[in-house]
Amino acid sequence: MATGISVLITGASGGIGRAAAFECASRGARIGVHYNANLERAEATLAALPGDGHQLFQCDIVDAAAAQQLIEQADQAFDGLNVLVNNAGISQRLKFEDIDYDTWRETWRRIVDTNLTAAANLCFCAGKKMIDRGGGRIVNLSSRGAFRGEPLMPWYGASKAGMNAMGQSLAQALGPRGVFVYTVAPGFVETEMAAAVLASAEGENIRNQSTIGRVAQPEELGKTIAFLALEAPEFMTGCIVDVNGASYLRS
Repeated sequence: MATGISVLITGASGGIGRAAAFECASRGARIGVHYNANLERAEATLAALPGDGHQLFQCDIVDAAAAQQLIEQADQAFDGLNVLVNNAGISQRLKFEDIDYDTWRETWRRIVDTNLTAAANLCFCAGKKMIDRGGGRIVNLSSRGAFRGEPLMPWYGASKAGMNAMGQSLAQALGPRGVFVYTVAPGFVETEMAAAVLASAEGENIRNQSTIGRVAQPEELGKTIAFLALEAPEFMTGCIVDVNGASYLRS
């Protein structure tokens, strides 16, 4: 059991973040439930968590000053932040031939700012706190799209490839100071963010990409994140764990 360990999870009001919060709380951790805009869903997540000592944190993580303050608040609230889970992210599917240059630039900026730059800022601020307090863990959410390419979301694939490289680099930089960094790379997951495409004509093909004939459930990602956040060997630092039902294999 991870009794007393504090875990801040970004984007924890639903989907993968909520599942990770529940799995970590079930193992005895105290959870910082971060949300941006949906207070009602965040409060529902908080109320559903087993155990006690959990807290709610609101922040627009794209705002660099607010992201720094989020880490300060969590560190103070828990008397030390042990684990950061960078789960929050966004995506948008657009055909290359259908967009103009302004849309291209704005989409790149918005997706990369949220998925990569904000996560990098949180890693920096949390890493500093963890070093000062003797160590900790960071778990970053990437995607199989970082490896296979995303023709309808090149900005998303690029942001997640950056997440992989950042995690591996930070694993080398922070390991000597007792901070260990892990990355999870899912395929499609049954979440609200993926609901529209999974319900479309493309959904059947997406499900059949896996040898299991379906997409992942949030709980499967939650268990993987909880393992890395609370139980994984330190010597796994720098790893990228694929959770995609054998829909994309790399060696």
